[in-house]
Amino acid sequence: MFPQRLDSTLAYDIAKAMMDGFNRHYDLFRTESAKAKHRFETQDWHGQQRAQRERIEFYDLRVKECSGRLETEFKAGEQASEVWQQVKLHYIGLLVDHFQPELAETFFNSVTTKILDRSYFQNDFIFVRPAVSTEYIENSEPDAKPTYKAWYPSEANLHEVIVRMIHDFDLKRPFENLERDAHDILRNVKQRLGQAKLRANFQVQVLSSLFFRNKGAYVVGKVINGFQEIPFALPILHNHSGELVIDAALFGEDDLLILFSFARAYFMVDMDVPSAYVQFLRSMMPRKPRAEIYNALGLAKQGKTLFYRDLLYHQRHSTDKFRIAPGIKGMVMLVFDQPSFPFVFKVIKDFYPPQKDTSREQIQGKYLLVKQHDRVGRMADTLEYSNVAFPRERFEDELIAEIQKFAPSQIEINRRADSGQEEVVIKHAYIERRMIPLNIYLQEAFDAGLDDVRAKSQMERAVVEYGNAIKDLVAANIFPGDMLWKNFGVTRHGKVVFYDYDEIEYITDCNFRRVPAPRNEEDEMSGEIWYHVGPHDVFPETFGPFLLGNPAVREVFMRHHADLLEASFWQGHKEKIHQGHVHDVFPYEADKRFQIQRAALGLSL
Repeated sequence: MFPQRLDSTLAYDIAKAMMDGFNRHYDLFRTESAKAKHRFETQDWHGQQRAQRERIEFYDLRVKECSGRLETEFKAGEQASEVWQQVKLHYIGLLVDHFQPELAETFFNSVTTKILDRSYFQNDFIFVRPAVSTEYIENSEPDAKPTYKAWYPSEANLHEVIVRMIHDFDLKRPFENLERDAHDILRNVKQRLGQAKLRANFQVQVLSSLFFRNKGAYVVGKVINGFQEIPFALPILHNHSGELVIDAALFGEDDLLILFSFARAYFMVDMDVPSAYVQFLRSMMPRKPRAEIYNALGLAKQGKTLFYRDLLYHQRHSTDKFRIAPGIKGMVMLVFDQPSFPFVFKVIKDFYPPQKDTSREQIQGKYLLVKQHDRVGRMADTLEYSNVAFPRERFEDELIAEIQKFAPSQIEINRRADSGQEEVVIKHAYIERRMIPLNIYLQEAFDAGLDDVRAKSQMERAVVEYGNAIKDLVAANIFPGDMLWKNFGVTRHGKVVFYDYDEIEYITDCNFRRVPAPRNEEDEMSGEIWYHVGPHDVFPETFGPFLLGNPAVREVFMRHHADLLEASFWQGHKEKIHQGHVHDVFPYEADKRFQIQRAALGLSL
């Protein structure tokens, strides 16, 4: 009995050390998130951007820190399987009454799989499914904030309640005119409710913490009236004098889906019980997977865990096979998908054509840059996985041959000892939301014929959105590099998003130049570039021949975005960024802004 008691003590100590490691991680994560309020109040935009980048690294740092401690103090990697089974049981006991049990389980998995050899860890040692429910978790301590607060206005005092609701967030900055902004909100609420009578249960539920991102703070909640629930978000910004204004009222699931899009930076939110926030947000956006909501809240590892569970669940309940993704094949990435699953899988090839002067490390660096950068709604977020195993029978032979030809280091085909079935192991992959490639989207319009009103509208909208996407990227200090149509996709909301990152650069690292005038007739007639081109030189006027071969596309582009072909446009933005200017990029259309609405209605600004 004595050795078993020793093992049990050791197992508990390991479990407690892992829990201490997680608690330290979440304390730091939450503290950094809470500081976003002060940065917003003091207009510390560069500090906000820096904090958003650094917070992404917190998790991996704490996992490394915790696994190092376990190896040093307990030689954890050398312990027998019986010890690890007891470690998990003790850890489950420590999750009782914990406010972030699902995050702590994911942390346990991360540390365990870092310590144990890949062939050693099994389902018995990690949390394949949640062991502790996250339903109805609430911090009942006296000084704890509830997840959300409910307000019960009447038609007569709705304006007053809106003002009190905003004041309740205690922002240490004066509003320019909160009474006016509340009237704007009220006008929009009445438009949404229409002629509906206010029912006995009429209420406004608002999450207790503000959502901070870039230069905005968002009030997030929902209006409940009878059987109707209307999600909403109120963006709070600073005006030119540094006073606060409520800029718009976003209503309905579609507006919220764009606000919480996978193509935007993560929010900073002070959450005691994150699962309660996710549950509230899911009630507002039932079409959005929980994995993506966790991602949007900055809890990317939890999002990754849930996505993988969703993927495995989908594999068990589907029969279609992974295939080479439709569209033009890339020179750097090999892309495959499963028709019934709305994501694409990207594998870095082992070798590239001569015009692609890059390496696997450089490409991974570009994807990390995008992960840490403000994506301004124009760059798709990616999930990164290593050693993902699938049954061999779920892959088309053509796809296996393609991977073995172009990325042989990234595939391994094994036979499982337990079942004897073959499995495919993908060594490293990026996973993104599937979109319609922009070149295919445009081709569909051309195939329908531009005499068709709908097809012409589709083409024009796509070209305008394409230019808007590039301008938003420029505002975020990103030069896409390869701006061909095939490197952009169209989301279900019609937004154009960039997703090919192997050539992106910071605008501030590029040298935007005009093509020099020919020195003589020989230069003018030459089919070769006769002037010097440095490694970071970009000539915007040369974009046209590659992008605007179709006359109809060219006409729309030149009408809306001709400035993208001028070096002065790019140079001007580069100079502003060098001066420290942080551009406003709004996750909603201009006609939702109150100042635009007031002007249209002839109301006082």
